[in-house]
Amino acid sequence: MADNAVTIRTRKFLTNRLLNRKQMIVDVLHPGRPNVSHKELGDRLSKLYKSSEDCVFTFGFRTAFGGGKSTGFALIYDSLDEAKKVEPKYRLIRHGIGAKGIISSKQRKERKNRAKKFRGTKKAKAATAGKK
Repeated sequence: MADNAVTIRTRKFLTNRLLNRKQMIVDVLHPGRPNVSHKELGDRLSKLYKSSEDCVFTFGFRTAFGGGKSTGFALIYDSLDEAKKVEPKYRLIRHGIGAKGIISSKQRKERKNRAKKFRGTKKAKAATAGKK
């Protein structure tokens, strides 16, 4: 029942040959539901545009006041390799493709302050020296 209640409409569709992707604005009508998950949207869009589910990236969704309608952006890449070349790292991490660096802010600050004391190529050596 709830699955059928979701309607997806796309507008401002553009085929971007330079970046090997299709890009569009997505309007989602979801009466009686708070919102629709990115995973479900990706699944629906991949079926609609006959592509792989892991090549669909959705982001920037905002629910309209009063609910029932959300608007956002979707990119559908021709292949996953093209997506890895073009997409920002944070979006790849959200999508479960990229790896997140696990460095604490304190370590980053200490490294930055160590590097402040040097110039040129010695700066890089000083930054890596603390990683014993």
